[in-house]
Amino acid sequence: MDTQISYRRKSHQDLQIAICCALIWIPLPLGSNRPWSTGLVIAIISAIGFVWAIRRWKQATKNSAALTKAKPAILALVTAQLLVAVQYFGGLSLAPSETFNHLLLGSAYTLLFVLVLDLFTTRKSINLLLGTVVISGTFQAFYGSTMALSGLEWSFFATKEYMQGLATGTFVNRNHLAGYLEITAACGIGLLLALRDHRTLSLKSIIDWISGPKALIRIALAIMVIGLVMTRSRMGNVAFVASMIFTGGILAIGIPKLRLKLLVILTSLLIIDFLIVTQYFGLDELQARLANTQFDDKIIAGEVLAKQNVIRDDVIGYASVLLKKHALSGSGAGSFEVIFPSVAGPNITRHFTHAHNDYMQFAIEYGVLGAAIFMCFFLFTFYHGIRALLLTNSSYRSGIGFACVMGMTAIAIHSFADFNLQIPANAATFTVLSTLGLLARFHTRQD
Repeated sequence: MDTQISYRRKSHQDLQIAICCALIWIPLPLGSNRPWSTGLVIAIISAIGFVWAIRRWKQATKNSAALTKAKPAILALVTAQLLVAVQYFGGLSLAPSETFNHLLLGSAYTLLFVLVLDLFTTRKSINLLLGTVVISGTFQAFYGSTMALSGLEWSFFATKEYMQGLATGTFVNRNHLAGYLEITAACGIGLLLALRDHRTLSLKSIIDWISGPKALIRIALAIMVIGLVMTRSRMGNVAFVASMIFTGGILAIGIPKLRLKLLVILTSLLIIDFLIVTQYFGLDELQARLANTQFDDKIIAGEVLAKQNVIRDDVIGYASVLLKKHALSGSGAGSFEVIFPSVAGPNITRHFTHAHNDYMQFAIEYGVLGAAIFMCFFLFTFYHGIRALLLTNSSYRSGIGFACVMGMTAIAIHSFADFNLQIPANAATFTVLSTLGLLARFHTRQD
């Protein structure tokens, strides 16, 4: 029996490491937002899932508690993929090849959701998972900032063609690096809170927190915040700060005894990292972009991107016609790029592959029913994040819940002005993020 248990643990460890390696790899090749790298994402997750399924069959392993509790979320994801299958095989899609690709990719995300819930069932493994996400985010932020500051301007084994002088990491678009860092920084803050001790607040405890073992997480957070600021992504930075304040507010209201300690931790993150450290890395330029945001047709002389906000608003306006037309069955997953030119006005001179609004794009491509299913998935996992966040008997579970709620809130805000969930690296990492509330509530403490 001991040998069998040891074998099971080793099997879990192998698959855990495989998933962690995949999570580090997926953002590297331009956010995996290219056909070959997207295909590789599908192949990697499928291969891990195949090994997992064979081992479960041989060992007759029971579902983890988190996986059992997640059945409504899994049902929502599976139903969404069935809708995409109906679009493809039923001839409803206006871009069949793209819809088939999205069916494969969506199935891979669903499998990843199941794998994480079933494999990362202990605190040691959850720490490994969050640590991997934080390490990946720290690398992306450091690499992106270094490329922008040094003038080397390399992305993924190639010179950057766009957005030079801005942090993009190995992504193409700065907003997608910003979205990725919103998730990874939330995981870092959650891990920091999860590992907090229960000593009373004092000068010694504050010094230990700043310079002790958790200092590495603090340094990683500082690097990620610097990278986030250097993206100059307005909505990305707004979403990060707003989600931190929102989640911290829920925790402070729900657990009053933590208010002072939480206030010190979050205030230090906002003041030391976001205001002081980043002041030397272009915070003033981000503030200028926020102040000069245009919501009308006024053109700023010499500013190439002055009308970008207006164009994005126009894209959403034109796309609303598609929403009315395809509200029932959807136009087909991944079809926006194909169908948008048919409704674009004469002022749209650029090629738009996405709607710059995830909510709009999901509703157009999947139909109102499909979008509602995804929203049910979001609300279910977000609910468990809130429940974990407000647990008074475990700072660890509460901290992991904080990561879940903050990260999901940030992406929910950012999705009003961008398409992070259309980028495989961000969507896959968001899938992992959405498991954290369930893992926080239903994991075991044993290693």
